[in-house]
Amino acid sequence: MVLAADRPAASRAAFVTLVTNDDFATGAGALVRSLRRTGTAADIVVMHTGGTSADALAPLAALGARLVQTDLLPVSAEFAAAHAKGRLHGAAPFTRGEKPAFHTPLDNFVKLRLWQLDYERVVFLDADTLVLQPIDSLLDYPEFCAAPNVYESLADFHRLNSGVFTARPDAATFRDMLARLDVPGAFWRRTDQTFLQEYFPGWHGLPVTCNMLQYVWLNLPDLWHWPSIRVLHFQYEKPWQAKHAKAGALAPLIALWRAHAGDGDVPALADLPSPWRA
Repeated sequence: MVLAADRPAASRAAFVTLVTNDDFATGAGALVRSLRRTGTAADIVVMHTGGTSADALAPLAALGARLVQTDLLPVSAEFAAAHAKGRLHGAAPFTRGEKPAFHTPLDNFVKLRLWQLDYERVVFLDADTLVLQPIDSLLDYPEFCAAPNVYESLADFHRLNSGVFTARPDAATFRDMLARLDVPGAFWRRTDQTFLQEYFPGWHGLPVTCNMLQYVWLNLPDLWHWPSIRVLHFQYEKPWQAKHAKAGALAPLIALWRAHAGDGDVPALADLPSPWRA
């Protein structure tokens, strides 16, 4: 088994996310709800691996998401060892934030399977994102568009963040990606993100508002303008974690995620507080 969908595609375009365990399925629930609130007519697809339980997937199906079961990528033992959590985080430690215990770096490469999907146009969104305003226009953007990985300084504009990107599924592209991914000595420092930046060296830049990283709230408050934000991305610590070191500073963002995760009202963007500035 490589890909197995629970039903046929209903559209030629889709918003796609990936869940590899029950924690990320929790995140995906809020994402799917947020997409539904925009009124999109595109399919909403949740790719999921064997690490996700049927109980965790059931709420996503109830929200109308198309579930597509997929295998991990067929990588070599050497590649898997190089990108195992302990070894990768030892060689390329995260020094600006904390990844939760349920984060498994090797699973990130499963994103590449979206190039096998039965759609003409796709926008990929990480399961730790929220869509705050309609983004259907992104479905018409070319391959490959992504926002810069800006959350600490403007010097980061040269790097992409793979939490939101546009793609054109194609079996030949997928095969070529596999051939270029797992080569002798391969080490992708930030897993799929580093690989995609090398694979698409001429990537087109989306505005940061299409993938606003939560640490902008802390580090670059002058970039934060709620009415402009279309996608909010909870990189590093997750809003559904019981607690984490930055929960207090990020409390307004966490409250917004919880509103989208539930069935109640979601506050208007204009009513949300602005970041604190020193």
